Amino acid sequence: MNLNDVLAQKNMTKYKLSKISGVPFTTISEITTGKSKIKNCTGETLYKLSKALDVTMDDLLADSMIYRSSFETYKSNVCHKVKDMGDIDFIIDTLESDEIRKLYQRQWYPESLYLLAMVDYLSRENNLPICVEYNDIRATKLREAIYPASILTLCAALKDDAPKVTSHHEAIPEFMRHNIIESEVRNVY
Repeated sequence: MNLNDVLAQKNMTKYKLSKISGVPFTTISEITTGKSKIKNCTGETLYKLSKALDVTMDDLLADSMIYRSSFETYKSNVCHKVKDMGDIDFIIDTLESDEIRKLYQRQWYPESLYLLAMVDYLSRENNLPICVEYNDIRATKLREAIYPASILTLCAALKDDAPKVTSHHEAIPEFMRHNIIESEVRNVY
């Protein structure tokens, strides 16, 4: 959670937080406007803020400590998770965690749309109804197509875009809806 969220939850102003915590108003203001990052604060400042807000220091740092892997790594991890969990458990886990919405709100659109496409694809494969909770996101499409790294490498090696055209024709419809070219999600090692 970020500092703005905590302030809203606690119904507290930046000024009041400054008075209670002893942290200068300008420091709090710079954190809430994004001019400064909370992860760069001293331990003392984090301690004072967390104590005044009645949250842990980890809670305050959680959003700033998120690591974003490459999209290829993300796709591979999702495919491995499907393989390890099985289709139905993967769908249930993904929907219960609301990870699709969380990624979308973080503006990690390729990851969010890939995960939604995977859930929709697996739902179709298992004759399950589509979760309508994500219809707003389902209408989203990436501006430019994202091809697998292997296809891009092949195109570069051949100095020809023919592999892109072929992969486009073989793409799974649920992924294509979002401009993600994906044809194989089952063969992972």
